Amino acid sequence: MLENEEIKKAEEQYSANSIQVLEGLEAVRKRPSMYIGDIGERGLHHLVYEVVDNSIDEAMAGYCNTIDVVITEDNSIKVTDNGRGIPTGMHEKEHRSALEVVLTVLHAGGKFSKSNYKVSGGLHGVGVSCVNALSDLLIAEVHRDGKIFRQSYSKGKPTSAVEVVGESNQTGTTILFHPDASIFTTTTIYKYDTLANRLRELAYLNKGIKITLTDMREMVDEFVTDENGDSKTTGRQIYKSETFYSEKGLSEFINYLDAGADHLIPEPVCVQSDKIIPIDIALQYNNGYSEKIYSYVNNIHTIEGGTHLQGFKMGLSRSLKNYAEKNNLLAKFKGDLAPEDFREGLTAVISVKVAEPQFEGQTKTKLGNGEVTSAVSQATSQAMDEYLEENPKFGRIIIEKIVLAATARNAARKAREMVQRKTAMGGAGMPGKLADCSERDAEKCEIFLVEGDSAGGTAKQGRDRRIQAILPLRGKILNVEKAAGDRAFDSDEIRNIYTALGVTVAKEDESGEKHMDLSKLRYHKVIIMTDADVDGSHIACLILTFFFRYMFDLIKNGYVYLATPPLYLVKKGKEEIYCWTEQQRDEASMKLGKGSDKGYTVQRYKGLGEMSDQQLWDTTMDPAKRRLRKITIENAAQAERTFSMLMGDDVPPRRQFIEENAHYANIDA
Repeated sequence: MLENEEIKKAEEQYSANSIQVLEGLEAVRKRPSMYIGDIGERGLHHLVYEVVDNSIDEAMAGYCNTIDVVITEDNSIKVTDNGRGIPTGMHEKEHRSALEVVLTVLHAGGKFSKSNYKVSGGLHGVGVSCVNALSDLLIAEVHRDGKIFRQSYSKGKPTSAVEVVGESNQTGTTILFHPDASIFTTTTIYKYDTLANRLRELAYLNKGIKITLTDMREMVDEFVTDENGDSKTTGRQIYKSETFYSEKGLSEFINYLDAGADHLIPEPVCVQSDKIIPIDIALQYNNGYSEKIYSYVNNIHTIEGGTHLQGFKMGLSRSLKNYAEKNNLLAKFKGDLAPEDFREGLTAVISVKVAEPQFEGQTKTKLGNGEVTSAVSQATSQAMDEYLEENPKFGRIIIEKIVLAATARNAARKAREMVQRKTAMGGAGMPGKLADCSERDAEKCEIFLVEGDSAGGTAKQGRDRRIQAILPLRGKILNVEKAAGDRAFDSDEIRNIYTALGVTVAKEDESGEKHMDLSKLRYHKVIIMTDADVDGSHIACLILTFFFRYMFDLIKNGYVYLATPPLYLVKKGKEEIYCWTEQQRDEASMKLGKGSDKGYTVQRYKGLGEMSDQQLWDTTMDPAKRRLRKITIENAAQAERTFSMLMGDDVPPRRQFIEENAHYANIDA
């Protein structure tokens, strides 16, 4: 009876007055994730991309060639371009400045008229207005019509009128904004490397545009190059800064991505066409075993591919197969070629400009325009036909690589079938070393991939047997970056990982994308737990390389984690403080020593085996206390390059990477 009365009361209260209307940019502040993806680190950096994309659109329209991005001391972002400048005149319908309209009205901008922008990275017209809504301060400064115009905002609302503050013979727009901490509650701190990766990518995709990133939070030594080409310091300190500029575009992008690879052909093959849609493609073959293809539409990374990727694969396969048959290069090969054989060892970047892109897929980054498939396919096959005819020596080398790939694929298929036959449906057939958990709900279960039997034994003793499984791995697993697919599946450790997780090998779908069936995944947390030393880091890197190459869907869906065991234990009597950094160690020493260097001991953990099962539980395995790091791939192209460089054969790029990043490393004495 009471329940019926409550329902009746609720019905009476739900009237026309219950309908809430969010005006202006209130909707953005109310539901920010709908507009920028999330309100975490990714969404925070997305604000910068929205503003930069406006400048890139000006460049693509032919009005801008310089973009400067500055991270200020207080973590504000300032983006300046030398484009035409946002119009500041009175808007006919809105009866206010066009600048204010652009910054305060959703779906307002010049991108809906093809007379202003033929193509654009931001077609929804919500970019800079969303940035304004989610910033506690935004200042727009426009150089246009011989004057400097300025207007300030807070949380999407103007705090001043559009004012003329000076004269200028230049044109362009500067947007300075500071993210609102009440929206971005996790962090408002920008990461230099995250921004640098995206800006570098944009410079390659838009040749001839100079993009500079400056970090006013960090000072670095200034270096100059002398007449002998040697670099030396001037003794001065300057703000950390990089300039990204590409004269050749995608071919230079390929060389950057493939740094350290042993190339089969001297220079990337370039595909360019402007018949139906602007198409720009570069590709290179190396002696590796992985396929690395990155596709973009109007500078947007289409991580799920789409019709442009499908067209590229069709055109490439058709051209290479026709060339091989025409020149009798398959006479000794007794098998069938599969589409993926043509792409082993391939690195390619596909960039198309589409006036009205139609996106689909889970993340809305899969191109659906049907007309793009045939356009890209024809452009690719025509360019490849010409290259192969003009370079028969390199054509033969590529075909030999394809035949080897097909041979290895058949061997890998047999190995995969063995793995899949052994993949368990339940407890039976599990690897002998696996200590499984009792819980059967995958969402509640986690598995630790542990380095060695000794640490595995300790972990088995210290774990929560209900939800935590332990799989010890014998030493360093196979480096799959240097091994063909058949060798990968011949590895006992890799087969055990497949079997324990309950998943099958990734298969290619109709569009050519490889995906795993995760419906029988037995654990929703796959935790890599290795020693906190150099060897442990190497083993973790090997396992991550395997996941990146063969189980990317696990990373994509957020199932892969790194455990972080402590480096030190500072102890005095019964007081114990675990430390993960040298700074924490020093602070703990000061606290327990009360300013003296006596009375306490510092233990440096060289490996997990040095801990007792209780210590391992308390510091690294207890869900209430531990520190897990989720593995995410924000920039696939950059991750690809890093894995290839660190795990590949070429030493110089790896040495350069280590030298540039040595200050981040912990060096054991």
